[in-house]
Amino acid sequence: MNNTQDTTYTIPAKYRKMENMHIVFWLLKDISWCMVWKVLGLAMIIPTVAIAVMIAWRTRDIASERAHNLAILFWISANSFWMVSEFLHFDAHLFWGVEGKHLALVPFAIGALILAWYYLVQKPKEEREGQVVTL
Repeated sequence: MNNTQDTTYTIPAKYRKMENMHIVFWLLKDISWCMVWKVLGLAMIIPTVAIAVMIAWRTRDIASERAHNLAILFWISANSFWMVSEFLHFDAHLFWGVEGKHLALVPFAIGALILAWYYLVQKPKEEREGQVVTL
């Protein structure tokens, strides 16, 4: 028998619906990018990023959720910037061999660093303190 407190993470139905719509907007954005539907692709950035911000804010008190949802937010931001660079044609060489899509590495890297911090620092600390939720 486990001596740690049984912790269950639940998602209220209204938040789950919001997360599901987030997936729909994200897919529409990426399909639009793939099909070069510029207007729809650019328009889908707004709800996709907005909902990612809301999800990250809502889960800010749970370290694991916060880290993963911030990484997703930065991933979507990088992905959106890359799409915009292609749609607006600044994906060609800008300077010193750098292309518009290379600038998307900044938010990609920020998301990766957030996850690295969580897995290398925060989670081991939580495990030492007995605060981590195990699945």
